[in-house]
Amino acid sequence: MQVTRFDDAKPYETKGHFNMVGLRLQGYEASPSEKMWVGLSHFLPDGGAGSSDSPLEKIYVCTEGAITIVTDTGEETLNPMDSCYLKGGERREIINRTTRPAAMLVIMPYPD
Repeated sequence: MQVTRFDDAKPYETKGHFNMVGLRLQGYEASPSEKMWVGLSHFLPDGGAGSSDSPLEKIYVCTEGAITIVTDTGEETLNPMDSCYLKGGERREIINRTTRPAAMLVIMPYPD
């Protein structure tokens, strides 16, 4: 078993994100996970991620506040413990449209 204590989680930067701090909870440098990684993204008001897609599927879990996910087919606002799945290649934008910080778990496989 490999435990990552929240106080020991290291920040990481993500291209295309703004007013956001990500913490690596599992995978990459945080643990020897071979298939996936988990991050916790903290978004300030008006923070988010620009429109982009990737070939990798993603799972987002809102843990605090409210975060809106916009895709080519519409948008959904996630509240605490709401989650969404994005298939590989699905374009998305992330935005915190509230006046309070929001937090979201990000679960993804490693790139090939």
